[in-house]
Amino acid sequence: MLIGIDVGGTYTDGVLFHGNSIIAAEKRPTDENDLKNTLLQVLDELLKAAGKAEIKRIVLSTTLVTNILATGKGERTALILLPGRSLPYSEYKICPETYFLKGSIDFRGKETESLDKAQLAQIINDIQLSGVKKLAIASKFCNRNAEHEIAVKKAVQEKCPEISVSISSEISSKLNFPRRAVSTYFTAMTIDKWNEFADEIEEAIKARGLQTEIHILKADGGTMPLQISRKRPCETVFSGPAASTMGGLALDQNEKNSVVVDIGGTTSDISLIISGQPLYASRGARIEDKFTHVNAFALRSIALGGDSLIWHDEDIIQIGPQRQGVAACFGGEHATVTDVFNYHLNLGIGNSEMSTASIEKLAGKAGMDSADLTANIVDMAVERLTRTIRDMFREWENEPAYKVWEVINKRKFHLDRIIGIGAAAKSIIPMVAERMQVDCLIHEYSPVANALGASVVRPTLAVDLHIDTQNNYYTVDPGGLKEELRKAGDWQLEDARQLARTHLDKVCRERGMEEYAAESSFYMEEQFNVIRGWSRSGKIFDLGLQVSPGFIKEYKGVEI
Repeated sequence: MLIGIDVGGTYTDGVLFHGNSIIAAEKRPTDENDLKNTLLQVLDELLKAAGKAEIKRIVLSTTLVTNILATGKGERTALILLPGRSLPYSEYKICPETYFLKGSIDFRGKETESLDKAQLAQIINDIQLSGVKKLAIASKFCNRNAEHEIAVKKAVQEKCPEISVSISSEISSKLNFPRRAVSTYFTAMTIDKWNEFADEIEEAIKARGLQTEIHILKADGGTMPLQISRKRPCETVFSGPAASTMGGLALDQNEKNSVVVDIGGTTSDISLIISGQPLYASRGARIEDKFTHVNAFALRSIALGGDSLIWHDEDIIQIGPQRQGVAACFGGEHATVTDVFNYHLNLGIGNSEMSTASIEKLAGKAGMDSADLTANIVDMAVERLTRTIRDMFREWENEPAYKVWEVINKRKFHLDRIIGIGAAAKSIIPMVAERMQVDCLIHEYSPVANALGASVVRPTLAVDLHIDTQNNYYTVDPGGLKEELRKAGDWQLEDARQLARTHLDKVCRERGMEEYAAESSFYMEEQFNVIRGWSRSGKIFDLGLQVSPGFIKEYKGVEI
């Protein structure tokens, strides 16, 4: 049996899945001040339904890291950058407490300027006096040679053992120095709180007598073991929207072009599926308006949900963006989007009389008929979602996969349908689909599709390999491995491919995902000749091999 739990901003959903059926589903309000307790309440209900059956895997999707960053509750963190001789330092101002250090590595991994030890000593002293306990370090081209980052980390720890240090070569081996620096900064800011959460979850699972795999859903729609996530908490950012995207796919596996709209209590998350495959953000996840090296879907969240407050100000009716509790029909004090649709469509959700009372009270203040008021609000909500989806297509058009689809199909992209996720989708999405003149899918399990998606997605993994035959070395990520290259002069592209496969197999074995190694594919293959004088003196290979997001082999769909 499999368990998937999605901790949303308003509700936490869970499913117990076995074979091709959802055995049990649970939904609870999310306590933002105690995510762990909310999650465990849902888990305990699902375990009751499972009885003595063996739980093979538990996958969690949580908003913890997203909330830490969005609310500014991350720990105060300093950043030491070694950008070398390139752009002005002002171009790299990532955070208030950013320090610049002389010392540089070139793109081949050779030191071109040694560390300024006197400057480093002054920076360490300044950081110590500031009281900062978290530090991120990023050196340009450290993915070719991390010796500067390692030396700076060692110097900091010798002088200030109380400071926790994260270095970018352990976070990402990709090029693009600013994104790697940002990723490391946010990792340092959230790593302790994430590990506290991981400790609590492990202890709680152990206390329940469970000996099962615990995985975390990542922003790219795949999972990773909880233990691995301890070093890379930022990969869990936006795992909620990732869960809704994979949940939409899980409801109906086919190759249609679909927009997934997950209408939660506070926000609506929107993503795109092209020919049965989610569209990725080619520039990585965007956190606080800064691009990172976190692989993520191309998506957008808007402040429109079932609990969005309906309010009146200066003869204008507004929807949200604020939320002041649940809908009136569920015991809340104010009219919400859910109450409006409940009244307008006679849905009979919760205590419908309370919806009616809240709407009539608001209509009285606005000097409007209740029916006219709700009709206007319904139109506003549908139009806002429709406009956002159409705006998103202008952004999606710049993504490589979108352009490739149009080239292969020799026509403009055509949307086939909208998949509705969340409890409120049944009311709203058909109207949006009608306005956009496309089909829609509202499944019986749409209200818990996020948890379903989390329960049945497979682990993902990417291996990045860089080979320099002239300098006789290669580097591999994950792991930050740098090794000597044997018989460097004889290497061909196929040799590089085989080395990448060897390392992918090794990491898959370490993470218990051997069965998916054979389903890997190359997403990057580049070969460059190094010329000295009139002859070739070596080659540079850059390869990327990945086990892409998808579903576990046992998953063949869900029966109603």
